[in-house]
Amino acid sequence: MLRSAVGTGRAKGPPDKFAAELTDGAPPARGFRDRRIMKPQGSRAVAAQGIAKAPTGIKGLDELTNGGLPAGRPTLICGAAGCGKTLFAVTFLRNGAVKYGEPGVFMSFEERAGDLVNNVASLGYDLGDLIDSGKLKIDHVRIDRGEIEETGEYDLEGLFIRLGHAIDSIGAKRVVLDTIESLFSGLSNTAILRSELRRLFEWLKDKGVTAVITGERGDGALTRQGLEEYVSDCVILLDNRVTDQLVTRRLRVVKYRGSSHGSNEYPFLIDDQGISVLPVTSTGLNHDVSDERISSGIPDLDQMLGGGYFRGSTVLVSGMAGAGKTSAGAHFALAAAQRGERVIFFALEESPQQIIRNMRSIGLDLQPAVDKGTLRFLANRPSLYGLETHLARMHREVEEIEPAAVVVDPLSSLLAAGTTGDVHAMVLRLIDFLKARGVTAVMSNLTHGNVENALTDIQVSSLIDTWLLLYNREANGEHNRQLYLIKSRGMAHSNQVREFHITNDGVRLRDMYVGPEGVLTGTARLQQEARDEAERTSRGQELEHKTREFERVRRQITGQIDELAAQLAEREAELRLLKSEGTTRETRIVDNRTKMGKQRGTERKRAPA
Repeated sequence: MLRSAVGTGRAKGPPDKFAAELTDGAPPARGFRDRRIMKPQGSRAVAAQGIAKAPTGIKGLDELTNGGLPAGRPTLICGAAGCGKTLFAVTFLRNGAVKYGEPGVFMSFEERAGDLVNNVASLGYDLGDLIDSGKLKIDHVRIDRGEIEETGEYDLEGLFIRLGHAIDSIGAKRVVLDTIESLFSGLSNTAILRSELRRLFEWLKDKGVTAVITGERGDGALTRQGLEEYVSDCVILLDNRVTDQLVTRRLRVVKYRGSSHGSNEYPFLIDDQGISVLPVTSTGLNHDVSDERISSGIPDLDQMLGGGYFRGSTVLVSGMAGAGKTSAGAHFALAAAQRGERVIFFALEESPQQIIRNMRSIGLDLQPAVDKGTLRFLANRPSLYGLETHLARMHREVEEIEPAAVVVDPLSSLLAAGTTGDVHAMVLRLIDFLKARGVTAVMSNLTHGNVENALTDIQVSSLIDTWLLLYNREANGEHNRQLYLIKSRGMAHSNQVREFHITNDGVRLRDMYVGPEGVLTGTARLQQEARDEAERTSRGQELEHKTREFERVRRQITGQIDELAAQLAEREAELRLLKSEGTTRETRIVDNRTKMGKQRGTERKRAPA
């Protein structure tokens, strides 16, 4: 017979403030074969295969397990120290009591109840209130290895009495045992250990409670004993991985009897808002699209795009250092905020105050949008977390704020937190997540190489809907910015290269100037424009001179024509006068002859016969 605090149902030492007083008036132990499997009730979902499930209330975990943990069955959560096993278990109980109306019992073999309450308060969990309202019981069972002596028989009857009374006293539907190793720390006989483990798990099933048992990871096995994973219906492995001095927490559902589940590794996040799991398998290519256009914040660019970006699309603004990537992102963020839309600006290199100050120098005042709450900055150095933690935080912020637009500046800085392949995979999942929620994203990225062979550090250009390339071209001892609209899926767009000017009134685009020596920008353009203007002025002056000369000649010729016309008119008048005088003379001659004829006829009549 193994005599201990477990065997007698009593723990040595002063009673804990929050520990349940269960030894007095405890009901007798129930038979182990008295199977009273509880039917799923309340919040317990039933899968298509008929498996009842108890939702955990942990974001992402219920999704990848298709509903939660198996109801009325034991689940093993295992992992090394610091992985978050106890926090997962407490969250499972707390959410059950608060969200799903299922009271719970937490039996701890290591941590005192008061310490546990204080520790999880950092997550915003008020376990003391749940205890006072009868929705939660915490029982600390102290097991002293020195008090345990093995006599060939191991008896868990005292534990069953104590735990059974706690379950019945509040009508618990959920139970947590933390941790299983402490319970069997003094037992070395493998056969007895296996038998008692199976007996414990069978007893939990008989009670019809959804149980979570935490276990420490062993060498070459999921647990120290290497047995718990075989008798558990569901096994979840937590991993606290360190790569290049950056920590990433990951979760994997090792097995789940009677239900399909996500089988990959999933990053999860523990912060002041609790626990959230990023279900990578939920991301995919099944998302809605929109024909609505939204402004880029740069009118000239909207004209090149035929009206702006598609809502819900992903835009990459890549370029060399100093090309204006952040300025383009700030234009987009401000335009969305001014439309009354919520915007998140993920800043990975500059502080919000620095970005606001810098953008004010080019005529963009972001502070009113920040004060109004339509624009929110979230700034973290990439080296602060691992890639998966960054992604999990971005997911959480997007789900909480529900923005219409997101700016990530810049993606390339994430290489400080992982390899190129890891960053590529992270960005792929981020893009799929944003597209699924209809969020328009503008992401900046550092580019290497020339325009004809432009490459991004993380090779994400093929994932992007619209790709803007900002290029610094060196000529005549100076750098000049140019904008190339490499691609924009689903819309007609300009193929012209534009000059990208950052002015006191924001970004302005100008048509490229093509001179005799090719495309010219900057000072070369100004010089060529000056030469062209001088040539135009010279041609204008020459034209004006020739015009004046023509007018002089025209006036001279016109004067000559007028003089000749006057001479001609004079001669015409003389001719008419001659004609008139000739006619008068002829008329007089005829009249005279007529008169002479009449006079001669009269004289003949007077002469004698």
